[in-house]
Amino acid sequence: MTLNFLVTHSGGFHADELLSSVILTRLFPQADLLRSRDKQLITPSADKIIYDVGGAYDAEAQIFDHHQRPSPLREDGQPFSSFGLIWAHYGRAYLAALQVPEADIDPIHAKFDAKFVLPIDLLDNGAIEPSVAGVLSILTLPSLLGSLKPSYDDLSPLADDDAFHAALPVARVFVEAQIRNLAASARAQTAALAAIAAAGASPILELPMGMPYRAALDKAGADHILFVVVPRGGDWTLGGIKLSNDSFEQRADLPEAWAGLSDEALEAASGVKGAKFCHKARFIAVASTREAILQMADIAVKSQSL
Repeated sequence: MTLNFLVTHSGGFHADELLSSVILTRLFPQADLLRSRDKQLITPSADKIIYDVGGAYDAEAQIFDHHQRPSPLREDGQPFSSFGLIWAHYGRAYLAALQVPEADIDPIHAKFDAKFVLPIDLLDNGAIEPSVAGVLSILTLPSLLGSLKPSYDDLSPLADDDAFHAALPVARVFVEAQIRNLAASARAQTAALAAIAAAGASPILELPMGMPYRAALDKAGADHILFVVVPRGGDWTLGGIKLSNDSFEQRADLPEAWAGLSDEALEAASGVKGAKFCHKARFIAVASTREAILQMADIAVKSQSL
């Protein structure tokens, strides 16, 4: 099958069909993107994908509208917008096109749906109000994309289409950045889980580089790990682990005697040659060598039993 047309409605645009267009134009770059309400153009055929217009949802016929009654709903009863429908049917292929590893496609598809797609669906259907974002409501992605619409007194017959096509690469940047970050998080979890396995029963986790690791700790049930060692530039860092993302409280603090010290003063207090810095809040310390930071880590662990 050759796909020749991607068809959405003309006139003013919203985030859902704009973001749907991001997905579809990546998958079908040879297809013409048309904005129209012409009855013939929005009638299904094998060479078209029609979305956010047409009054029907029929994946086999390649039409993905959500404005009709009854409107399409997720399994949990929450409403789809065109973006949710397109993501459900084409999102996995889109992730593959972005070279997301096959093993990560399903979990990233689900995470992106929950964190990015569903909020667009809910806002577009009026299931939540923009005001829930409070003073930040004007900075939500739908609001920012909406700000790219033409002004009311731009009377050019091409104003809406021109604005839509100008907004499309902007929307693409946000979508692809989110996917890139989710893919990076998946890679980090794999690396962190390997490091946790290598650490065994040790309370010290050594990572090959700075990376998100909290999800891996939770997944591995590694409650025994108290500190994390990471190379940073030419130095090495020793960090505590927060009890949660909502708290500054840690599983264990660095020794109180190190708080706020640096260089010679910290070397004297710790007894470690190469100790360079300890934050006064005792959540991070720095040393010039791996050997020095591991010595500091060992001292920090032993100080917990004092």
